[in-house]
Amino acid sequence: MTFNDIFKSSFLEKAVEFSILDVAIAMLLAFAIGLFIFFVYKKTFAGVMYSASFGVSIMAMTLITTLIILAVTSNIVLSLGMVGALSIVRFRTAVKEPLDIAFLFWAISAGIVIGAGLIPLGIIGSIFIGIVLLIFVNKKSTETPYIIVLNLENDKAENDCMEAIKEKTKKSLIKAKTVTKTGIELTVEIRLSDMSAKLLNELLTINGVNNACLVSYNGEYAV
Repeated sequence: MTFNDIFKSSFLEKAVEFSILDVAIAMLLAFAIGLFIFFVYKKTFAGVMYSASFGVSIMAMTLITTLIILAVTSNIVLSLGMVGALSIVRFRTAVKEPLDIAFLFWAISAGIVIGAGLIPLGIIGSIFIGIVLLIFVNKKSTETPYIIVLNLENDKAENDCMEAIKEKTKKSLIKAKTVTKTGIELTVEIRLSDMSAKLLNELLTINGVNNACLVSYNGEYAV
């Protein structure tokens, strides 16, 4: 054993063997793709409350995944240990919007592809996914569903309102009905023939209608 063997470090040898240029290129590409995913998420967000931190998390996830894949592909033994370490990780944060799951998988997939060195696949695939999301998520429906809530005094007022609704709308469906001793509360899903809200004013002229409310409805509705 020589003097050099005493201070020989396998850790430093691995650091020397690793290409700094490859890491820099991969991380810069991952950052660019993560920034693109963040841009698409911001443009296609259709929820109630926009979370900027979630968008930044998507970008960071692309970078982190790329870093992990770079480490895994450089050493087979390390890859086995990495799989065991990541298997114990659990995420407890609830995903409120279904589309957010797609962005999470997109960020992870982009990081994996870039880390594996498949740069054309990562760039072309991300651009294609982004264009598809921008087209379909931002596509506005020509038949916006609405909900009408009516407070009625008796059955005659209910029948008159339903006849007026069926005459003035393309489609209508009773969603809920509550009957009390003081009157009837009726909830009806409709699709207007035009974007005018004059129907609400006409319903108020019917005898027995105490008040009427029209709200936009973005949930599931029958076709």
